[in-house]
Amino acid sequence: MKKKPENILVVGGTGFIGYNFINKIIKKKKYRVYSVSTNSPSSHKRIKNVKYIICDISNKKRLKKKLDKINFKFVLNSGGYVDHTNKKKILESHYLGCKNLAEIFLRKKIKKFLQIGSSVEYGYHKSPHNENYKVNSKSLKSNYGIAKLKSTIFLQKLYKKFKFPVVILRPYICFGPHQSINRFIPIIIKNCLQDASFPCSHGKQFRDFIFIDDLVDIIYKCLNKDNIEGEIFNIGTGKPLKIKKIIETIKKLTQGGKPKYGKVKLRKDELKIFYPNIKKMRKYFNWQAKTPFLKGLSNTINFYEKQF
Repeated sequence: MKKKPENILVVGGTGFIGYNFINKIIKKKKYRVYSVSTNSPSSHKRIKNVKYIICDISNKKRLKKKLDKINFKFVLNSGGYVDHTNKKKILESHYLGCKNLAEIFLRKKIKKFLQIGSSVEYGYHKSPHNENYKVNSKSLKSNYGIAKLKSTIFLQKLYKKFKFPVVILRPYICFGPHQSINRFIPIIIKNCLQDASFPCSHGKQFRDFIFIDDLVDIIYKCLNKDNIEGEIFNIGTGKPLKIKKIIETIKKLTQGGKPKYGKVKLRKDELKIFYPNIKKMRKYFNWQAKTPFLKGLSNTINFYEKQF
């Protein structure tokens, strides 16, 4: 007998991670997919057979009313306000929104609540970062980092007290098609495709980059993995790359762009090297990122070439 599809809610289903994740699971026909976001998807980002719910997740009363009648078994929280300069919006969407979702689903029999956290939750800890690092939110200067860490702490309390089936993923710098143009790699690609001059730092920092297909793959594996509730997993390659090398590679692939190195000053407290320890992820999932950086970058450039 064919198994009946289960309901999954993707919070932020019109955003970068949510959209790419839905594109993967909709083809498997194992789930009835619902997306909740503040705005309706544009016509080119509307995916067939996805039910779209328009609601601000920081409005608990309205959110509960929208979700109450649907028997969800899985929740992926990949939503949140992306303008990190707006402290109020960041806290409302990333912390209050997460808290609202968790409190609504605490009283329902869901199988898994996947929370997309962030590497910035580690603050100024030395790399490579381990998941068991203890960080006080008061020590963080990033509003986004504070909101994400407060969400993690809240969700872990729910797990310890009620066995709420939460799993927290901390991706490092994710990139790929459909990402907002104001993010690091897309904006470099845009400038290089337009053969423009653009300011940047000296480029001596090292960061860990993971292609969106690999992130989506591990999210999907988490959905189907037993006995991982309450855990935190770093998601990255474990191989940091030099920022200047990335810019120069994009220049070479696009045959354009005039970066002005050193024109953007680093913050005094900015860490030169920032990347994860991924031993735990490998141990639990026998998994590592499959997409070579150059291949992921080429795919991303091909996508943005059609946009400009």
